[in-house]
Amino acid sequence: MTTTTNIAAQYRSDVCIVGNGAIAKTAALGFAQSGYSVTLLVPPSRPALDGGHAPSSSAAEKPWDVRVYALNHTAHDLLASLKVWGALDLARVQAVDAMDINGDGQQGGKLGFDAFGAHVGTLAWIVEDSNLNGALDAALKFAANVQMVSGCAVDLTSSDLGAAVLLEDGTRIACELVIGADGRESWVRGQCDIGVDYRMYHQRAIVTNFACDKPHHGVAYQWFTCADGIIALLPLPGNRVSLVWSAPETLADTLMDESLGELAIRLAEYADEKLGTLRPLQPEAVKAVPLALVRPHSLVAPRVALVGDAAHAVHPLAGHGMNLGFGDIVDLLDVLRNREDRRGIADERVLARYARKRKEDVLLMQWATDGLERLFGANLEPVRVVRNFGLNLLDKLPSVKRRLMAHAMGK
Repeated sequence: MTTTTNIAAQYRSDVCIVGNGAIAKTAALGFAQSGYSVTLLVPPSRPALDGGHAPSSSAAEKPWDVRVYALNHTAHDLLASLKVWGALDLARVQAVDAMDINGDGQQGGKLGFDAFGAHVGTLAWIVEDSNLNGALDAALKFAANVQMVSGCAVDLTSSDLGAAVLLEDGTRIACELVIGADGRESWVRGQCDIGVDYRMYHQRAIVTNFACDKPHHGVAYQWFTCADGIIALLPLPGNRVSLVWSAPETLADTLMDESLGELAIRLAEYADEKLGTLRPLQPEAVKAVPLALVRPHSLVAPRVALVGDAAHAVHPLAGHGMNLGFGDIVDLLDVLRNREDRRGIADERVLARYARKRKEDVLLMQWATDGLERLFGANLEPVRVVRNFGLNLLDKLPSVKRRLMAHAMGK
């Protein structure tokens, strides 16, 4: 991979990918390994801002990242094909063998999934953001047809002759196709005047890590608490768990003001029986991430395709926001690989096929996550009874559960 600095210049490649997260890097590797020349445009580096207690650099063991992903089989297979999965620190990757989902109230419903019932070896893998990005960065170093440009984009143009991204220092990146992988507030999407349906959940995901007294046995736990939001404890290697608490904003403010010891005491109501006492991992770290539903009116524009959170942002209750992004990459590469010889990679009909191919998967995940958030956010007794009954009923329908799990796993 060639790294360049911000000097007035012109670059030319088949594809320009805008973004600096795991989805952007994976897309760059995927296109490069498919034979395309790639320019990866990343923002100028700046000091990292932490949303809470900062990890200490003097820790004997590398601190556990508070941001983790539950990667499904689609993500695993894509990363394996790109030689990235094997570059992960696998000692810090935890397989999820089962899920234990609990409704609200004293008679809350229960729903369980396990790998055996789904006829697979594992349901998902919990991977730290730093582990994933480290492996992607290592792989990009050996990608001969990827050049990285650091700078701030100010204009995007497209015509029959191609597309171009202009940077504030005068640098121009010419290409056939621009891929927006630049997150929920996508600059690329804004440049294309793509309308967006935006719903704030008035919640923040509180993320941090704990040690637990009892072994988790690879089980991911989730509680729908109604008034206090949705709590998930995901297994990490060893007797450790990662918390994702989708909390209403007022409660989120309180949780961020408290110590992690006080947060562990709050969680005892849910976790004590299954995981025993929780203790904050050292060095302590916690972050709060605002939650919103983002539905762009289109995934494509002339010579532009959106992937990842730029194309769709969903509630994290199902843990599949990142997996949708990996699915975008798989389907976009598949559409380009199977296009007619006479059509270029930015052909309008080719990009329309990508949008159609992603429609069902994205809409289903948006409908499921948004619908569940609304359902379990309603604090009415009749609704509480119905939703708990629904969980219990679904738990007794193995064939339906298998279909749901197959979709969630990307199988």
